[in-house]
Amino acid sequence: MSSGSDIKGKKAALVLADGTIYYGSGFGAEKTTVGELVFSTAMTGYQEQLTDPSYAGQLLTLTYPLIGNYGVTETDNESSRIWARGLVVREACTGYIHRDATKSIDEFLSSFDVPGISGLDTRAIVRKLRNFGVMPACLSVYEGEMDVQELLAKAKAVDYSNIDFVQEVATKKTITYGKDADCDKTIVMIDCGMKMNQIREFNKRKIKVICVPFNAKPKDILSHEPDGIFISNGPGNPALLTPTVNSIRELFSARKPIFGICLGNQLLSLAAGFTTYKLKFGHRSANQPVLDVKSNLVRITSQNHGFAVDCAKVPKDWFISHINCNDGTCEGVRHKELPIFSVQYHPEAKPGPQDSSYLFDEFKKML
Repeated sequence: MSSGSDIKGKKAALVLADGTIYYGSGFGAEKTTVGELVFSTAMTGYQEQLTDPSYAGQLLTLTYPLIGNYGVTETDNESSRIWARGLVVREACTGYIHRDATKSIDEFLSSFDVPGISGLDTRAIVRKLRNFGVMPACLSVYEGEMDVQELLAKAKAVDYSNIDFVQEVATKKTITYGKDADCDKTIVMIDCGMKMNQIREFNKRKIKVICVPFNAKPKDILSHEPDGIFISNGPGNPALLTPTVNSIRELFSARKPIFGICLGNQLLSLAAGFTTYKLKFGHRSANQPVLDVKSNLVRITSQNHGFAVDCAKVPKDWFISHINCNDGTCEGVRHKELPIFSVQYHPEAKPGPQDSSYLFDEFKKML
């Protein structure tokens, strides 16, 4: 337990590709980094968001004004490290109050060599991104003087949509979660940048998870004789993962239950014949209302994605199962006959509401 207010001392600058410059106080690592500047409206869960592999290659702006007040714990990471390249906040707490916390947000970022900037008008940043779309930016925490034009040049050189971040975040080897003695079903997870709470949700339902790389061949996946197949979330443009899409399409013929989340939804949809496109500023929040078309119920969901499935042309034998109530975008697809479905949001939450955890139960029944 610790107490304190905003972190001060280091200088920092955030330079957007359109030439906009913000000066603030630096915290975390003293370094310069570039990435796609995005924003999340979630009011809690900064640790879970920073360690979510879906944020790889991005500078994360948090709209909630006070960040770090409950510190960082040993149990809330969604992966082994911070994947966001930088953190942008209104106020960063140097202290924290939480019974399980072991370090501050400043110490947490420093431990993974990630810079942060505070003291900015994050409302103005979000308005800019909503009006003009997400854009590349350069964040620098420094001492002495800084060449702003150099930062601008670095920001303009970034093209997030053409970088395959899945290769960076996904497992390189097969890993098993859960023991045979504790589980009655087995699935293979195609790891594109999964969150640990997806593993927890499966394991607590007595489902063993065999996690394989995103580029695993269908024959290798099926060699584990799984009861079902799961496609995880992950970062970046789904259109760059053609080999994975082709593998998923081939797995359809195995007629096994398949479930996808977030990037998994986009990859499964591409395999089915849908197309994808980039959203103007994405959905990154813990309060997105989604309509379940079949039940006609609206659930509040946790989301983190910058691309979406185009629902204008629906392939034969498929239908749109979920729709975003805010902008009408596709939030899920399902096969009309086969036990294959996916959703764009995060039913495993972390952070966010658990309204949609029933989808894990539904998948278990299919196995």
